[in-house]
Parts: sequence; structure tokens; C-alpha cells
Amino acid sequence: MFRSVRLFPFLIVLSFFLLTGCSNNETTTESEEELLQRALAIHDRVLTLDTHADTPLRMIQPDFDMSERHDPNETGSKVDYPRMKEGGLDGIFFAAFVAQDIRDDGGNSRAKALCLQMIDSIVTSTEKHAELVGLALDPQDAYDLEKEGKRAIYIGIENGYPIGTDLSNVEEYFNKGVRYITLVHSSNNDLADSATDPNGPEHGGISAFGADVVTEMNRLGIMVDISHGNDSVFYDAIAMSKAPIIASHSNARAVTEHDRNMTDEMLKLMAQNGGVVQLTMLAAYLREAPANPAKDSAMADLRANMKPMAEMTPEERTALRDKFQAINETYPDPPATVKHVVDHIDHIVEVAGIDHVGIGCDFDGGGGIEGVFDASEVMNITIELVRRGYTEEQIEKIWGGNLIRVFEKVQSVAKEIQAEGLS
Repeated sequence: MFRSVRLFPFLIVLSFFLLTGCSNNETTTESEEELLQRALAIHDRVLTLDTHADTPLRMIQPDFDMSERHDPNETGSKVDYPRMKEGGLDGIFFAAFVAQDIRDDGGNSRAKALCLQMIDSIVTSTEKHAELVGLALDPQDAYDLEKEGKRAIYIGIENGYPIGTDLSNVEEYFNKGVRYITLVHSSNNDLADSATDPNGPEHGGISAFGADVVTEMNRLGIMVDISHGNDSVFYDAIAMSKAPIIASHSNARAVTEHDRNMTDEMLKLMAQNGGVVQLTMLAAYLREAPANPAKDSAMADLRANMKPMAEMTPEERTALRDKFQAINETYPDPPATVKHVVDHIDHIVEVAGIDHVGIGCDFDGGGGIEGVFDASEVMNITIELVRRGYTEEQIEKIWGGNLIRVFEKVQSVAKEIQAEGLS
């Protein structure tokens, strides 16, 4: 975790003066430097867990070394092991992301092959850099690895497309280490409807096959992730799942109007469900941006001429990311900031309660804002939380405790289901 040199003796002295007060009964006011030191000490002590990064898209590139520090401005990379350490980020879910493509046997096979390639790249990286990180499979692994001074690396799948129409794939991915699956992405698939498919809903929420997938995820102990799903997917998942669900990278719609964000009604139901909403660092979900027609046109032209991601070579994927980055730099939107992030956290806490909010930055998948541009800056979230009066206990819940609680419950439900199956 983040280590602050000579910090704790300083805090002991500070605490003494705060408790005893001044001899003339004047109120002691915490300085900015003292607030920063207190926030960094809290960040150091709590488990910090980010539930969503698309870094495997980089990890499958043969020349990308996770043990080396990369300049985000030069490479576009937002996560590597040195920067996780710099930011005091103890654990992360690397999501094997496969963009939606043709839904036939050929498309499904290609999607599965790419998904397995990414999963294998994660596992290989943890083995190659075992002195820095460890593969995490269970909730307790994050704490155990933190005690060893290592980062915990969990695996998720973003987009259920690589499941295809073969239910047995779910168990295969579980055996490979996958612990959550985002049912759908930017377009409808065979499992569920997307919040952003230009053709609108296809299944009315989760399909019949998608319901079987949710049941199988419950049986195995895989968290059901509804980020990117439309509103009906959320309600279906709440009704179908025997275990609490998660939104691995979603925000509050009442704060920023976007179909990818969650309404207050959803937030209240998430609390009743026992689940958790993980705040993401994607600017469009954090603040309203003015119209930018030149950028929209450039993005549309680029997407219209791009091949499906599954058919791209690593070099072509890199070139595509560079083109997207160039458009963003040429036609910049006003930045989102850490204050926007905590505005969303404040709202979710007010509506759903402190037990139902967490962090899922979406680094390497579009996430990265002013003040939390990459993994080395995630401590700034803690600083803003402290500035707004959140306690260490509350910050511990936001940064990892809530997700770990859900993860433990998902595994507990799986054991119950498996026991019932044997009786």
C-alpha cells in the first residue's frame, strides 16, 4: 500500500494537540498539509480495490511489460504494477474485454479465443512478476497479498459475448480464475440488451439463455455485473440472481443524465439487494459536457471505417487507440475532476447508503480524469473523501470493503446452491 515516510509519529503528535486543544481554548483548525497527511495515512491503512480496468488489451501485446512504468501521456497506458504501488492501489480486477461482433459460431469462437488469450496473459503476468503481484481468486486473497506487500490481481470478463451460446463456457472461465462477468457491452448479445445499442432492445432485458447464465454464475460463485446493460437488464438481474449483484463501473443518473448511469430507484433496489455500485472515472458519466459536433463527427467517421476488434491484429488495435486519443486531444471536452467523482459518491450514499458504493476506474478503457488520470493518482479520491468529512471506516467500505462483502456473499450463496445439489 502507499507508504508515507515519518507519517505516523507526526500523526501521534497531531492527535495529541487535537485532543487536548490549546491552552487558551481556541479551536484547532486542521491545515491543508495536515489534511493531506491524514488522508494519505488512511489511504495507506485501508484496502484499496479497483473493480474495472481494460489493461489486458495491452497485456496481450508482446512488447508491453507490466513491471515497467509507462508514461500515460506518451503511451496511453493507465495501469502497470509500479503505478499501482505509487497510487497505493492494493488490488484490481483486470477485465478481459471482447468487443461485440457477429453472433454466429465463427464470431463466438473468435471471441472465446481472444478472451482466453487475455485471461492467459493475466495469469502469465502474475507468474512472471510474482515478487510484485499475485493472482487472487477469493475475497481474502486481497488482504493476504497486501500483507506480503503485493498487488492482488483479480480477473473479470467484460461482455458475455465470449460465452456464445454454450453454457459450459461459464464454468471454463471460472476455472481459469474469472470472478465477475459483465453480461453485455455496447451492443446487444445473446445474453442481454445493452444500454447503448443503436437498434434498441432485443430481449426485453435478459434473454432466456442469459437467465441460465445468471443461474450458472450463482452456482459457481461468479459476481453478476450489470454495467452496460439497459434498465430492464438491471431489474431482471435483481429478480433472477440468488446472490447480490454488482455494477463494476457505473454512476448516478440523477447527477449526470446518461443511460449507462443508474436511477435513484435502481440505487435503492441495489441497497435492498445487498449489492454495490462501483464509481467509474469516465468523464461522460461524471459531468454534463457541452455539444462537440466536430469531435462527434470525427469519432463517427473513425468507427464507420474500423474493422471488428476481434479481427484486428495487436498493431491495428494500438493504432486505433492512438487515433481515438488523437481525436480526443484535437477536440477536447471540459475535464471531469475528482470532485465530480465524489459528487456521485455523495449522492449514492444519500440514496442507497454507505454500504453500496465502491470504485471501478475503467482505466485503459476510457477512464481517466483530471486528478485521477492513471493508477498512480487514485489516492486523490481518498483525499477528496477526507476533505468532505468521510471517516476512515466509511472510506474503507468505499475503497474495498463493500465489494469484498458482496464477493463473500456470492461465494456463500454458491456453496449453498452446490450443497443443495448434492442433497
